[in-house]
Amino acid sequence: MSVHTKTTRHPPLRRCLQSLALAVATTAAFSAAAAPNFPFGSHRQAYASGTLSPSVGRAAADQSTASFYRTWKQRYLVPACKAGEYRVKADTEDAYVVSEGQGYGMLITVMMAGEDPQAQTLFDGLHRYNRGHPSSNDSDLLAWAQNASCNNILDPDSATDGDLDIAYALLLADLQWGSSGAINYAAEARRVIAAIRRSNVNPTTKLVNLGDWVSTDTPKHYYATRSSDWMLGHFRSFASKLGDSYWTGVLGAHQNLLSTMQTSYAPNTGLVPDFIVNTNTTAKPAPANFLEADTDGYYSWNAGRVPWRIGIDAAVSGDSRSRSAARKLSQWIRVKAGNDPNRVRSGYRLDGQVVENYNSMFFTAPFAVAATVDPNAQAWLDKLWSYTVASGPSDYYGDSVKLLSMLAVSNNWLKP
Repeated sequence: MSVHTKTTRHPPLRRCLQSLALAVATTAAFSAAAAPNFPFGSHRQAYASGTLSPSVGRAAADQSTASFYRTWKQRYLVPACKAGEYRVKADTEDAYVVSEGQGYGMLITVMMAGEDPQAQTLFDGLHRYNRGHPSSNDSDLLAWAQNASCNNILDPDSATDGDLDIAYALLLADLQWGSSGAINYAAEARRVIAAIRRSNVNPTTKLVNLGDWVSTDTPKHYYATRSSDWMLGHFRSFASKLGDSYWTGVLGAHQNLLSTMQTSYAPNTGLVPDFIVNTNTTAKPAPANFLEADTDGYYSWNAGRVPWRIGIDAAVSGDSRSRSAARKLSQWIRVKAGNDPNRVRSGYRLDGQVVENYNSMFFTAPFAVAATVDPNAQAWLDKLWSYTVASGPSDYYGDSVKLLSMLAVSNNWLKP
């Protein structure tokens, strides 16, 4: 059983040497990269009507996003142990690489194509690394953790969030570059999606599980789900691209549970807990130390991604249920923080009581995504955007979620 630690604190490494190695390793491959169909900054995919954007304008928002991408890339995107492979350096207390980071890296690089001439080379290298580290339970999924020497550690099984992002990113790669090159992105996406269906979705509840390690032998884990894995836009795209109504059912199951959790356990805040248990009977927030920490039943270091995940689906699809859920979160935090982004705290009980009384960009940036579908939140969105842009880098986890939130808010998110 894997325990996936989300808080990351690590010392700085020799970034200049890493950047040099990355540049040398990728220079020869530039000429092979295909021209992107949806280059960063082109905004060829419109968001749903009524979605807000930062008042600074698209050009300025693009510039800020591209600038932070360069920072993120220098700090975290590094060569792996085999030629032509790349990895996102998480360097957490547990592991040097985690599957969630590989998924983030693939999402980021495919959306930055056109801005970064290395994007396809880096994306392909991340994919090759993933294929070289299969889960021991389902070889079409990624083992969730490796050390600096690229060896699997901490049980070589999967974590659902990483594989979901990897599958979605592969669909985007097919959209961006086509599938007639060295990697058949569409075929690879279908392979991973099929594995997610058989190993990462509970067949009874149609809710995503915690990883391919869960089984009926441990029902408390088998009938549990992590709220940050509720990637509604991913499920929507799997249904449309595969023509498979199964994923429409998965989407509906998660929207139903999201509504239940907001209504029954957080009617005044809209917050959801990191983990939910008893999903086959009466779903409820997980008890303390269910899997990771005493905050497992709170809005903490997993659920902090929910405003981004739900918000971007609402912005892109215009789905009324997603928009309602995201608006609840946005409207509550605006009041709770007194319209001051610096007052967003690092975790809350579901009733809104502060858990950790400090500010982290990991928690702040995703609320900007939710604000884009909150019709009365233009001033709040502008404050969140300015605060996010002005903040310096922190660690892999916060910086990755910040960059992904910036891609969403700046209208650069793609759907396949």
